[in-house]
Amino acid sequence: MTDPRLAVIVLAAGQGTRMKSSRAKVLHPLAGVPLIGHVLATARELSAAHTIAVVRHERHAVSAAILELMPEALVVDQDDTPGTGRAVELGVHALPADFDGDVVVVSGDVPLLDAATLSVLITAHRTAAASATVLSAMVDDATGYGRIIRDATGALIKITEQKDATAEELAILEINSGTYVFSSSSLREQLPLIGTDNAQGEKYLTDAIGLLQATGQRVAAVPAPAAWMVEGVNDRVQLAVTAARLNAMIVRGWQLAGVTVQDPATTWIDIRSTLAEDVALLPGTHIAGATTIARGAQIGPQTTLLDCEVGENATINRTDATLAVIGAGASVGPFAYLRPGTELADNGKIGTFVETKNAKIGAGSKVPHLSYIGDTTVGVGSNIGAGTITANYDGVNKHKTVVGSHVRSGSHNVFVAPVTIGDGAYTGAGTVVRKDVPAGALAVSVAPQRNIAGWVVEHRPGTAAAADAAATAGPDDPAGS
Repeated sequence: MTDPRLAVIVLAAGQGTRMKSSRAKVLHPLAGVPLIGHVLATARELSAAHTIAVVRHERHAVSAAILELMPEALVVDQDDTPGTGRAVELGVHALPADFDGDVVVVSGDVPLLDAATLSVLITAHRTAAASATVLSAMVDDATGYGRIIRDATGALIKITEQKDATAEELAILEINSGTYVFSSSSLREQLPLIGTDNAQGEKYLTDAIGLLQATGQRVAAVPAPAAWMVEGVNDRVQLAVTAARLNAMIVRGWQLAGVTVQDPATTWIDIRSTLAEDVALLPGTHIAGATTIARGAQIGPQTTLLDCEVGENATINRTDATLAVIGAGASVGPFAYLRPGTELADNGKIGTFVETKNAKIGAGSKVPHLSYIGDTTVGVGSNIGAGTITANYDGVNKHKTVVGSHVRSGSHNVFVAPVTIGDGAYTGAGTVVRKDVPAGALAVSVAPQRNIAGWVVEHRPGTAAAADAAATAGPDDPAGS
């Protein structure tokens, strides 16, 4: 149910220079979702009446990502006045004029803060009838963070930024997480009063705390359950640490749901993937994107599945697959490469060193070894011989190969598309199929074998091969003459 008295403002305007990237910081992926996607998902769980994202750096890319992830969000551009205070001020301006509820302020680069913690913060804010409530955290190293300054009774006095803090204040280990709940009326009153007289020349949102206190309004600070929940991602090191922590939580969640993960340290599961009970993940496996895996399937070792669909009891071994569908009881790998558009039906097989693309392989059909099958449809119960290639590209256009049901093709075949091989047909080893093969026919294109007697002795004299040939040739064999 939507809370009509709650709004969320997501701060996503920063450049993130420490990432040293042409990509906006909030768009760097984490468990298959941009950093800001995790923040937006948390905002959605709060059921706020309004969600506003404030953007600036790479605003087109960031805005597009936000609206794709959360179409109902309102995107607001930050102007040339820097600072979180100005960003929130612009976000508040975008709220309906008659909105008089509470405003949650979150950062787009803090992906592990969950809705449950924010709900506790909101409840504490409302219970205390506070004008502002800060989410704080106790850390071992507070470098870079604003410090929570309390009086002797434990009441919040102010928040001091790192560059403006005294030596005594720098020793404090309780930090401002950058997450707040404000009453909207308080923000409308105080934000225009914030100046830029500080080391950074910015409008600090934290200055609103001091202004509220100066007018006798109640402010509070509520510690988060754990410091890692409010840690921001500012560089690649922090991104890796956050990714490992989140992945450990995702893996553990699936283990508790009935999935076997043999080696959690080498198994990665994206947040949008779904797995059923009795799925087994072997070491070195990455389940990526919106992959779904049905009951009893075994994946790995050393396998990556991106946006794939896997049926019950399928086995996939040492395989890289993207946008592929693998049916129930099917077998894939080892060392298979399934490109987008691959569909392997129930009990089918894509075997060792096989590459497929836009290939629909019917129930019980097999492509066991050393083949490339592209832009192809295979019926049921067919077997594609080892070393088969579908020559689907003429240099300009792609063409389709159709293989019927219960076909048996020989080893080392080339199907030159467009071509159709009828139901029940056979092809001989080494055949190049350039024209359609009728149902039940045998297609061959190999010239009769010719043996030239004595060739090695005559043309390779002095070699070991010539010596052996001469020694083993019969009296009437030209090799011995």
